[in-house]
Amino acid sequence: MNITSVADGIYRLSANAEDILFESLWPIPNGVSMNSYIVRGEKTAIIDGVCGWDGVPQTLFSQFEQAGIDVNSIDYVVINHMEPDHSGWLEDFRKIRPDFTIVTSKKAVPMLESFYGIHNRVIEVGDGDSLDLGEGRVLAFAEIPNVHWPETIATFDTLSGTLFSCDAFGSFGVISDAPYDDQLSGEQIDFFETEAVRYYANIVAAFSTPVKKAIEKCGTLPIRIVAPGHGIVWRRDPHKIINDYRRYAEYQKGPARDEVTLIWGSMYGMTEKAVGPAVEAMEAEGVKVHVHRVPESSWGDILASVWTSTGVVLAMPTYEYKMFPPMAAVLDELGKKKVQNRKAFRFGSYGWSGGAQKELDEIMERWKMKWEFLEPLEFKGSPDDDHIAEIRSRCRELAREVKKIAAVSPV
Repeated sequence: MNITSVADGIYRLSANAEDILFESLWPIPNGVSMNSYIVRGEKTAIIDGVCGWDGVPQTLFSQFEQAGIDVNSIDYVVINHMEPDHSGWLEDFRKIRPDFTIVTSKKAVPMLESFYGIHNRVIEVGDGDSLDLGEGRVLAFAEIPNVHWPETIATFDTLSGTLFSCDAFGSFGVISDAPYDDQLSGEQIDFFETEAVRYYANIVAAFSTPVKKAIEKCGTLPIRIVAPGHGIVWRRDPHKIINDYRRYAEYQKGPARDEVTLIWGSMYGMTEKAVGPAVEAMEAEGVKVHVHRVPESSWGDILASVWTSTGVVLAMPTYEYKMFPPMAAVLDELGKKKVQNRKAFRFGSYGWSGGAQKELDEIMERWKMKWEFLEPLEFKGSPDDDHIAEIRSRCRELAREVKKIAAVSPV
């Protein structure tokens, strides 16, 4: 990938990662970019970096050469966030430029020591601090803790109005030769919005309250460009991604969009017989329905769908007095992400015993999820015509409730 100009004196470098599990956990079918930025005044700073995976730091270093940047001219490395997908390159960088100065938050300092053995030439910064690079270019710093690690800061270039936000305002999706929103079509912008939802739901969702605080703090800045650590740079409409994140944060406690996510699992096809009629009933009411089967669907897909949905339908059998285990695992993860206040309905089969409801209630209580359920429907063995009719009726009711709630949502 070629180095590109963000604004006068600011350059974007990037490496794409594909065919990996992000954080060794989340599938990213469309990959992810890791962005780094060179900022030049009389002195030069690089803001954030990339991971230390095989070949990736070398990709970054080759981009220095493309831009005619001598690595020995880099005076400062600004670390907004210590997660290794942004800091892992430091070990390789120290081999070729050992005497740079790191600028980072107080909470990041012990991480530098424990991650990479770095304990000197470090400047601690926080709210109200700044770094003068000369030629009128001043970097100002703001603490945005828990977006999504506690040491996180954002860096603002006061000359160009560029906010370097690292994980905040980021998205999944690899970047080709058009890394800026002013170079993309509406369809391409929509693609990155979808990738931003997935990124938010998978990576940032549990920290939605800190996200709101960070947006409020950044709202005081005269932002003209948003340059995140993942995804495209926003310079035509920088407030779009900020407003998107504000909306995503509000989805945590709901209401969200007029959508329903149906998550289902079936051992021998009996619960499955009611899935199709349930989907048809909700679509007939005019709501969008996301359908995911467990354990086949990835948690990342399910989290993204549930995050934007005001309603959820759970369809699964009882298994050994409890819920179908893949469903319990997914719901536990939704609880950890603090997905709250959904309208919901559960149905499913049982054989020699029920018991799924008890475990469902336990999960809801453990994570304080506050989902409002319609009366569940369980059937012994295979559903008959009356069961199917009742499932259709309750799914239509759920869809109507979702439309009503979403219609009055402020977001």
